[in-house]
Amino acid sequence: MNIQQAKQEILNTLRAYAIRDALGEYAIPPVRQRPVLLMGPPGIGKTQIMEQIAAEAGVGLVSYTITHHTRQSAVGLPFIEKQTFSGREFSVTEYTMSEILASVYQLMEKTGVREGILFLDEINCVSETLAPMMLQFLQCKRFGNQTLPAGWLIVAAGNPPEYNKSVRDFDVVTLDRVRRMDVREDYPAWKKYAARKGLHSAVTSYLDIKKDHFYRVENTVDGLQFVTARGWEDLSEILFAYEKLGIPVTREVVGEYLQLPAIAKDFANYLDLYNKYRGSYRVEEILAGRWERLALSQLAGAPFDERLAVMSLLLSRLTEAARRTRWQDQLCEDLYAGLSALRDRIAQGADAAEALAGLVERRREALRRGGEAGSLDREGRRRLLAELAKLEAYQRALLQEAGAEAMELIRERFAAETAERERLGAETGRFFDCAFRYLEEALGESQELVIFVTEVTAGYDTSWFVENFGCEAYYRHNRELLFDQTRSRIRREIEALE
Repeated sequence: MNIQQAKQEILNTLRAYAIRDALGEYAIPPVRQRPVLLMGPPGIGKTQIMEQIAAEAGVGLVSYTITHHTRQSAVGLPFIEKQTFSGREFSVTEYTMSEILASVYQLMEKTGVREGILFLDEINCVSETLAPMMLQFLQCKRFGNQTLPAGWLIVAAGNPPEYNKSVRDFDVVTLDRVRRMDVREDYPAWKKYAARKGLHSAVTSYLDIKKDHFYRVENTVDGLQFVTARGWEDLSEILFAYEKLGIPVTREVVGEYLQLPAIAKDFANYLDLYNKYRGSYRVEEILAGRWERLALSQLAGAPFDERLAVMSLLLSRLTEAARRTRWQDQLCEDLYAGLSALRDRIAQGADAAEALAGLVERRREALRRGGEAGSLDREGRRRLLAELAKLEAYQRALLQEAGAEAMELIRERFAAETAERERLGAETGRFFDCAFRYLEEALGESQELVIFVTEVTAGYDTSWFVENFGCEAYYRHNRELLFDQTRSRIRREIEALE
């Protein structure tokens, strides 16, 4: 399975294990709630999906790379306890609570979250002394005499032996007590993730052309050389940062992330061309509806790879604009929900300043608890921070405008946010219209335009924008694309009958 299928299956497992019967007991007894064993190549996103799952399910997350632990830190330290059996006193060895289990209980105490995921990475690379205890933990959910709380799913991850010489094989007894999921690298699945995360378009457009460069691990005379999904994502982050700082990205920098020289060199060459196209095609002018005849003929006569790169530049800019619109739309929704509750409290006689202070404090607490529980992903955290900043601005406005009618003042501030939403939506709509017109004039009804429509559909932010704000050019081309696909399918079915 690919990493997105694994993510969905773990989400399904969490939900299945959380079902309770009429008496409030877990429908699947904890002893039958098998841990998940996630096996796959390094760098394909096993750790990242844990964060996504915790955020989507609203549960806690405690993560450990188990190779960093000794037997003592994972299991706990022994101590002597006096106990009486059949009238006789005996010295009995017990253990302090494991650091790992203590972290689970600490999270529950701090946040109030009662269910979650305990993620143990590199499970098959533990030391020889720790290995028996880890196998016992997978089998029995116990370290020494301490048990993982009910409601917590163990997810362990490891790499197959071809990627790591230090791995240990699991025995049948252990494998018969876990749900093993074998995950493989899969570019189409990763591309959806990349679109959702907003990775640099130079990375995604390059991999669209050379999909076989997405993931590679080779043993050479110079040692292990590799390119992984993690490498591409981290390279994307440094590309954005260097662009903001005006620092050129050299081949050496690329090679620090893509540790297979042939692919690093190839991508560095592509990046040079990509930046050249960015300057020569002037994307901002295209999206403003100002392009010269030369720009049309240049794209019309360009080779296929250059056309794809230019479309990627346009899509990247459309995605950025659509994302800003989506963020503002979500901010308005979040503020509206909080301010509606605030209005009701004021209508019931509550003091406006005190009610608003209470709302701000609840948002701060949600931010704190979500961060400690690991149930807030990056976007969820940024959403809360944005809402909190606006509410705090409303607080300051109330203090500065003594005597002003509280809700009227807040309504004015909120109206400015909704007006910004409309402005961003209108601006992004114009960008979409201009991008489609430019491509239609330059390329006509070409294969590249079909690809462009498909990419708009696949993009998280672009598809959200079309769904919520509309785009006539997109609808027109999408109808034609669906018609062509239907016609091709019917033709194939007819040919199969002949």
